[in-house]
Amino acid sequence: MNSKPLDYTALALVIIGAVNWALIGFFRFNLVTFLLGDMTLLSRIVYGVVGICGLYLLSMFGRVGNSREG
Repeated sequence: MNSKPLDYTALALVIIGAVNWALIGFFRFNLVTFLLGDMTLLSRIVYGVVGICGLYLLSMFGRVGNSREG
């Protein structure tokens, strides 16, 4: 199975999540809360999807290591 599109989508979502955390850390500004409300169903879905993408990207470590060996 070619998982490249899934990899890029997950990476983009995790980068967006990282930018949100940077905004929280530097400016106390939560972009997700600003756009979607404080812990609304939609904001919780966004947090969940970003978290699942981060966990999915953990598998990239194994794939990167395997591609270097070959």
